[in-house]
Amino acid sequence: MRKILKIDTSARRVDHEVTNYRSLSRQLSQHFETLWRQRNRTDEFIYRDVGATPPAFISEDWIAAVFTAEQDRSPQQRALLALSDQLIDEVARADLILVSTPMYNYGMPASLKAWFDQVVRVNRTFTFDLARGDFPLQPVFSGKTLVLLSSCGEFGFEPGGIRESMNHLGPHLRTLSHYLGVEDFREIRIEYQEFGDARHRQSIERAQRQVEQLVETLSGELQPAA
Repeated sequence: MRKILKIDTSARRVDHEVTNYRSLSRQLSQHFETLWRQRNRTDEFIYRDVGATPPAFISEDWIAAVFTAEQDRSPQQRALLALSDQLIDEVARADLILVSTPMYNYGMPASLKAWFDQVVRVNRTFTFDLARGDFPLQPVFSGKTLVLLSSCGEFGFEPGGIRESMNHLGPHLRTLSHYLGVEDFREIRIEYQEFGDARHRQSIERAQRQVEQLVETLSGELQPAA
């Protein structure tokens, strides 16, 4: 049985009474989950909706707790790190991390950045050793896959695109995900939302087809992570 950590980040929530997904990234995420469950009925989903319940921002006291040896932490410090511990445990259990997010101001929502700040943590998800020279950080986990399902108002954010230099979402997530043990990074994007024209509709349809193809591919390839 494989485990999928599903993280939704859009500030636009779901009206569960009518299953109304006002968020395009949430629509893609749900499409992925529905198809995955149809093909892989025994796999387990772990849910984390940081759009609805954003993690707390880290603070000076949080940093002090992280850099205090575990056996020396006060009850207050342990309580301060409790959420971080829980989020990291979810990452540790996951073989596949499924992140759905809109592009806000050419980057990730603050809620998703807060999540990454809580989980990319020394001595839990990465180690630090100056004996390694100029690259002292090394991830603890390995073998994980991350699928990024994103939506943006404009277009041309792909490598070689007219807005490649303005894309601070996908490249940032790819960099951070390395420290969560991600070795396989996939991205599917809906574009042209602000234009609302035929290109936007085609982008939605193309992304849905790409999700279908990716579910088929990963269903056969994904192995439990180390």
